Amino acid sequence: MSHTYQLQVYWERIMDRLFEQEDHHWLRKKVDGIEERGQRLQRLTFNIHPYHRVAYDNQTHIQYLLTLSLLIKSGRKDFLEEGHYHGDARFIGEELLDHKVRTEMFEGNQISKPLPLDFTMDQDRELSRFTYNRREAVRYADRWWDSYNPAYRSFDVDCTNYVSQCIRAGGATTWGAPNRTRGWWYGSGTWSYSWTVAHALRWYLGGARKGLTATEVSSADQLSPGDIICYDFQGDGRFDHNTFVVKKDANGMPLVNAHTSNSRHRYWAYEDSTAYTPDIQYKFYKIDD
Repeated sequence: MSHTYQLQVYWERIMDRLFEQEDHHWLRKKVDGIEERGQRLQRLTFNIHPYHRVAYDNQTHIQYLLTLSLLIKSGRKDFLEEGHYHGDARFIGEELLDHKVRTEMFEGNQISKPLPLDFTMDQDRELSRFTYNRREAVRYADRWWDSYNPAYRSFDVDCTNYVSQCIRAGGATTWGAPNRTRGWWYGSGTWSYSWTVAHALRWYLGGARKGLTATEVSSADQLSPGDIICYDFQGDGRFDHNTFVVKKDANGMPLVNAHTSNSRHRYWAYEDSTAYTPDIQYKFYKIDD
């Protein structure tokens, strides 16, 4: 029996258990959340895609991509939530010994304070205002949610780079080059911290007064497609993750796209994430049109 087949059987058992008994599995939390929002899960499918295998002695370590598709009925409309998650499995001989799935990964070089970053207005010049094209930004987000635009560098932890690209596709003005601690920009083989680092983009959106600017609002339902949500999973003041709003469900709540664990039309709160804690904090930013 192949190890890939055993992983297939493992996930089939997980799917059966989701609907047969209480379980604290992260996927069970996703299904519970759908039901709690008054929606209905109509179909759940998955695929296993191994991409790395190491064998030594009697042990085999396999890394794979778990692809999930959830067809969800929200009011009178259906939408498809999709996601790619990274799995790690270790076998002793033919026996699955341990297994884990990572639904989020974060930057190892987080900027912990806003002090080194400069988003203030220059005294000697101003940027012309731009009209933010939310439709084009969302089109870009849906085009590249599960792949990478070769016009930009991609990163192992790519969430903020992806969000920045989406905003830029909507026509947002860049500024600050070549100073990486200044403004929001990408070009000539380099980029600002705010373009690629989750915590830096959060501080940029909260403080910029020219070029790309945003207004913080108090709740997720005030956002529209084309807006941004920032996540501090530990509630320690260091923001770990950013997502891009692409549509709203029948309850008027955002559905988001994201990179790193690539996701499309995922419910905004991330309560099903393996990174979620009860101390999670959010920031909600409306891009100024």
